Amino acid sequence: MIKSFKHDGHLHRQWQQNWKIPQSRMKEAHKKESMIVLINKQTPIQESDGKQWISRVPAVSYFIPGQWFNVVALLETGGVRYYCNVASPLYYHCNVLTYIDYDLDVIRTVDGNRYIVDQDEYEQHRQLYHYPRHVQDKVRGGLHALLERLETAREPFHDESALKYYNEWLAEFGEDE
Repeated sequence: MIKSFKHDGHLHRQWQQNWKIPQSRMKEAHKKESMIVLINKQTPIQESDGKQWISRVPAVSYFIPGQWFNVVALLETGGVRYYCNVASPLYYHCNVLTYIDYDLDVIRTVDGNRYIVDQDEYEQHRQLYHYPRHVQDKVRGGLHALLERLETAREPFHDESALKYYNEWLAEFGEDE
C-alpha cells in the first residue's frame, strides 16, 4: 500500500494494491540507489474524503530513499508519461510506503515536454500549514534534483526500464492479479 499525507498529518490519498519488484529483478542502477519499485494496474485509490476510484493506466512507481521526490511512470497507449511528486523521503514499514506530498508536481509528457504544475497549491499549503524554512528548502532542493534528473535523462527516466518491469510482471501474473 502507498499512502500520501499532507504536512499536517492528514491522509491525502492511498493506492491500495501495488506489487513490489524483488531486488533480484531490479536493474543494477536501481539497486545502487536502493530504489523501491512498485507496479500497479487498475488499483483502487482512495481520496482523503473517502471517494474511491480505479486507476486507468498501469503505473511503475519509483521511490529513492533520501530523495525529496518520487516518480510514477504512467504506461499509456501512446507511450510513457511521467508524473513526479515533490514529496518527503519515503518511509517504508510493514509493506506500507508513506510520504508527505508537498503539492508541487512535474509532468513529463510522452513527447518529452515537461511542466511544473500545482505551484499555486504549494503556495496555499505553505501558508496554511506554516511550512518551516527547512522544509521549504528541502522542497526547493527536491524540485531542483528532480528537474536535473529529467534534463539529463537519469534513472528512473528510462521508458524501457518501466516497460520491462511491467511486461515481466504481466508475463508472470497475467490478468489474474
